Amino acid sequence: MQVQSMHFKRRAGEKLADELLQANLRKAQGKFVDGRAKAVAEFGHDEWERLRTHAADLRDRVLANLDAYLAEFERNAVARGTVVHWAETAEDACTIIADIARRNGVRKVTKSKSMVSEEVGLNERLEAEGIQVVETDLGEYILQLAKEPPSHIVAPAVHKSKEQVADLFTEAHGKPRSTDIPALTREAREALREHFLTADMGISGANWVIAETGTTLTVTNEGNADLVTTMPRIHCVITGIEKVIPTLEDFASLIRLLPRSAIGQTVTNYLTLTTGVKAPGEADGPEQMHVVLVDAGRTKFVGSDLQPMMRCIRCGACMNHCPVYQNVGGHAYGWVYPGPMGSVLTPVYVGIEHAGDLPNAATFCGECAVACPVRIPLPDLMRKLRERQFDGHLRPWPERAGILLWSFAAKRPALYAFGARWAARVASWLGGRKGLIHALPGLDGWTKGRDMPAPAGRTFRDLYRERKGRA
Repeated sequence: MQVQSMHFKRRAGEKLADELLQANLRKAQGKFVDGRAKAVAEFGHDEWERLRTHAADLRDRVLANLDAYLAEFERNAVARGTVVHWAETAEDACTIIADIARRNGVRKVTKSKSMVSEEVGLNERLEAEGIQVVETDLGEYILQLAKEPPSHIVAPAVHKSKEQVADLFTEAHGKPRSTDIPALTREAREALREHFLTADMGISGANWVIAETGTTLTVTNEGNADLVTTMPRIHCVITGIEKVIPTLEDFASLIRLLPRSAIGQTVTNYLTLTTGVKAPGEADGPEQMHVVLVDAGRTKFVGSDLQPMMRCIRCGACMNHCPVYQNVGGHAYGWVYPGPMGSVLTPVYVGIEHAGDLPNAATFCGECAVACPVRIPLPDLMRKLRERQFDGHLRPWPERAGILLWSFAAKRPALYAFGARWAARVASWLGGRKGLIHALPGLDGWTKGRDMPAPAGRTFRDLYRERKGRA
């Protein structure tokens, strides 16, 4: 997937002006937020907070011993017939899987949803090798027809209306147009069934890989992962190295958090656990199983001040609650991971010089940190990236000059008070009779789309001193 994160401001402006997208986003976002709130309330607030703390501690413990748990996973997976591959870069991951397909004469691949495969550009690589790739998650299938990347990591087609989906299906399937949602899902199921039966290789992601058993685990609501992992003769898992967890018991803890945080479900519909190849006498399962463990920038986080980001369990709660994401959608962020999580992951994975606006695409309201099931301090991590930008002279010089000027004044209370008093008076004058500032030099990005309420012309200190005097 081509990186477009450097164009966030322009893309965000385009999305804000897209009336259909805005309507689709308004329809969807409240459902996720309300669903999570209801699920947490039913679970019990105090117990939920204890579980979040436990999960954060678990993920930190894994990251502190990541090499040992990965080695344990490889040892146990190999003992059950799985071939484990290590991919340092995105290119390595694509080459490994393309080589597996080439050696085995693969002509068609079915895929369940995998953000890592989006991250490394796997579909494009396999198609360049002449291999047909079919996405089987309903949202991913819709976007494959639309030739678009996902807009959300859990609900990838959340930005599409049923009318848009109907148009895509009519063109792709040649059937009469219908906007009835059950009819559309039936139509997709019928179109995908043949691909499930004729695929040579299935590719899945993994929500977690379990060290003690060598098991990979995928969470879905549609059951497509079951068909992708068991019906083709070859099953290939592509996942990040941070997804390893020690035991099945640890999975039992994390799965209580994931569906509730993602879409407000108590449980997910399908849990697909795969351990090794088909044994003699078994009817289902692959003849070959491969697991590709991908770094592609993840080790940059380990041992750094950004390491808490690697706790992430990819639930999407941070973006569901983010006012920026709610207004611009996922495509504005310009790469695989949108919302607050993307504002931390993308600058590290692709280089902060290519994603400079993302750490600044936040109100710092803190909703993302409150919603995160593994207590990732997302605003703090974005602030650290802002500091790196400032120290590296990667922000525009007027912005850096303004921050330096503010810092100089803030360290000198008398100067700051004098400046604040005059700034309040000038801003009040700019507001005119209606008390609204239509254009403000240096803040035109704000006033271009809205009016700014003018201050009263007096600072808080002035008002406080006046009230204290009356008292």
